[in-house]
Amino acid sequence: MNKILIANRGEIAIRVMRACRELGIQTVAVYSEADEKALFTKYADEAYLIGPAPASKSYLNIDKLIEIAKTSGADGIHPGYGFLAENAEFADRCDSEGIKFIGPTSQVLNLMGNKIAARHEMQKAGTPIVPGTDDPTVDDADALRIASQIGYPVIVKPAGGGGGIGMTIVHSEKELLKALVNSRTIASAAFNLADVYIEK
Repeated sequence: MNKILIANRGEIAIRVMRACRELGIQTVAVYSEADEKALFTKYADEAYLIGPAPASKSYLNIDKLIEIAKTSGADGIHPGYGFLAENAEFADRCDSEGIKFIGPTSQVLNLMGNKIAARHEMQKAGTPIVPGTDDPTVDDADALRIASQIGYPVIVKPAGGGGGIGMTIVHSEKELLKALVNSRTIASAAFNLADVYIEK
């Protein structure tokens, strides 16, 4: 690989750029209007304006990222973490455009996008996993029984999404019942999937 576009900003982008420098790989930064004078834009070999300050109109704009990768001649895209790093659609799009997505395949990202499905795959592979429910927790009485069996504190986690959204650590039965309602509500709004599960 000769040139990599870093689809991220700030310290994350600088870390990737530093590693690329050590490997003799050129780097392309993308920046929003708010980040025009940020250090990472100066550290890169090339830098391109990607859009206005809101991430939805800049760092999350898949079409624009692909366009800049092609314009700059980047043969790979490193997503850093956050933003599009776990977006299967982005990984798929890079692949279809002949650009190397530096990260898991879209198939793996799709699988890992549902943590309950990911737990099942880990179990099938014989990978040790932390104690918890293997299916969505739909019955509060069942959730109380399981939490009591594995011992408090436990964490209620949405099956979808990432970034800690909707996760709640609970220390008692009373907290658990509140957390189940809260996590389901947040998960439904954020990920369009109300499934939650419990882990130690």
